[in-house]
Amino acid sequence: MSQVTLQPFDKALTGEIEVPGDKSISHRAVIFGSIANGTSKITNFLDGEDCMRTIHAFRSMGVSIDKKDSTLTIQGKGVKALIEPTEPLFFGNSGTTTRLMLGLLAGFPFFTSIYGDSSLTNRPMDRVVNPLKEMGASINGRKDGNNLPLAIRGKKLSGIEYRLPIKSAQVKSAVILAGLLAEGETNVTEQTQTRDHTENMLEAFGADIVRNGLTTTITGKKDLVATDVHVPGDISSAAFFLAAGALVSGSVLTLKNTGLNPTRTGIIDVLKAMNASIKIENERFISGELVGDVVIASSNLKGLVIEGDIIPRLIDEIPIIALLATQAEGKTIIRDAAELRVKETDRINAVVAVLSTLGANIEATEDGMIIKGKTALKGGEISSYNDHRIAMMGVIASLLASEEVTIDDISSIAVSYPSFFTDLNNVKEPS
Repeated sequence: MSQVTLQPFDKALTGEIEVPGDKSISHRAVIFGSIANGTSKITNFLDGEDCMRTIHAFRSMGVSIDKKDSTLTIQGKGVKALIEPTEPLFFGNSGTTTRLMLGLLAGFPFFTSIYGDSSLTNRPMDRVVNPLKEMGASINGRKDGNNLPLAIRGKKLSGIEYRLPIKSAQVKSAVILAGLLAEGETNVTEQTQTRDHTENMLEAFGADIVRNGLTTTITGKKDLVATDVHVPGDISSAAFFLAAGALVSGSVLTLKNTGLNPTRTGIIDVLKAMNASIKIENERFISGELVGDVVIASSNLKGLVIEGDIIPRLIDEIPIIALLATQAEGKTIIRDAAELRVKETDRINAVVAVLSTLGANIEATEDGMIIKGKTALKGGEISSYNDHRIAMMGVIASLLASEEVTIDDISSIAVSYPSFFTDLNNVKEPS
């Protein structure tokens, strides 16, 4: 446990921040670099606990991965050179590692077993396991493979046509990755566009992949070729400072070199719709991903309705959006976000509990929440629910509170943003 008590803050936030590398892209860079032929160099890698789980998994399968600060050098030798792990693979709290790796482990020619912490153990895996079984995978575990721990006996897989029943980039990616190892073509069709980092990176590594609208087709059994990847700043991490800049009076913050992949920028669209003073500068493409500098200033926000196709583009940012809504004039309604209930914790209940404790007028619904603003926040004792995004939301909320805020455990922040407090202190007291 790592408890912290935060004092009221009565100044402006100013300065520049370069948030750590994107967590989703960092995971994928390790995965593709490890199964490609040749040496891949990954720069600005996110040195967070989740991404280290993915590195450890491939090291356990014989891949040489040299790490110096935020740079990785991966000596890939292709899928056939991988070896069977001698011990079960521990994925900690990383749902991304688990679901993406399931797609690959199903087709690797050996046995593996995987497990996680108490939170990951209770997260649903049948959404991935079921389509993989359609491809011929042999996966066994608790509740017929719905929960970890899981045992995977690698099999010859066959391509399928699969229509995603839920809006999930992790499920899409797992099936695509299995398709990379399968015989024939695998077609994956989604209901609406979700983050496409897997598709972008597969193209960069030379996979036989074609995108047509909401359908992605991958032809299996084609070797990947090593390539270098520069990981842009994670917009999901930047979101906490975008919110802080918009909420704390007199603030102006610049988030440098932030990833602006259109499948991830729902938070920017919402801020604009809430009347935030926000602009994007210096846009350019790096390693196939759009990157730019985002400038945010304190703003008079207004409430809105958030629903439909934008939800997958901001699902991880909803906790901090809820905080924004507490300080917006009028009512904010969030719908179609039931996926929040099966994240690291039930994020709908967690957000409502935390913000209610601090004085917000917020109520949970089956698939979202209703927030009535503008409400002054007070202090209090809150839980992080062992969820990095809930913990960081609580820290940003403390900047607005009239009294001290105590958070029971902030250790989960290391999952995605190890330098969070360093960056926060730098803009609280700029040089």
